[in-house]
Amino acid sequence: MALTREQMAARAARELEDGQYVNLGIGLPTLVPNYLPEGVHVTLQSENGILGVGPYPYEGDEDPDLINAGKETVTLLPGASFFDSATSFGMIRGGHIDAAILGAMQVSEQGDLANWMIPGKMVKGMGGAMDLVHGAKRVVVVMEHVAKDGTHKIVPECTLPYTGRGVVDRVITDLAVVDVTDAGLVLRELAPGVGLDEVRAATGAPLDVPAEPVVMEL
Repeated sequence: MALTREQMAARAARELEDGQYVNLGIGLPTLVPNYLPEGVHVTLQSENGILGVGPYPYEGDEDPDLINAGKETVTLLPGASFFDSATSFGMIRGGHIDAAILGAMQVSEQGDLANWMIPGKMVKGMGGAMDLVHGAKRVVVVMEHVAKDGTHKIVPECTLPYTGRGVVDRVITDLAVVDVTDAGLVLRELAPGVGLDEVRAATGAPLDVPAEPVVMEL
């Protein structure tokens, strides 16, 4: 059985370590803080100028002046700070963000990422992902293994506009956990109830299986 979005977020949360500074992409990655393991506390950074982002506000408690980079209303944790975008991107480009967890439309076997636009469709802008994938110390992608129309999202070469080349370290999907290595894509974990043949069929690029994959712990 494929994982739900919440289960994918829970698996991605296990990638984070106590004390890290983390940037989360819009969509599915924003669920990750809900599933941090006990004893793990991270500081969330939003590239529009917030360090110390808290959980989403309860309905009726929203402050329209407190928004993240995805234009969603947020709260602040004690000790949070505000700054301009130049300072924010200085943090990112200076290598001060330990991990970025992002969604994707395509990931190639070389770790290339396409996640910001589909040609012909209107987009608001590229956001900060291009800086994040080059500035963060580790980049983890969380996404469905295949697109809604059944086409591969893990591919030999991206056909959509690039966000970054050779930047992805690990891909967590609803079917598996796959690492990007110098030797190509390596399967590390399978979702509960998902078989190896199913993952191979859903993956558009060669997939190395050096050892028996373990079942994901959620």
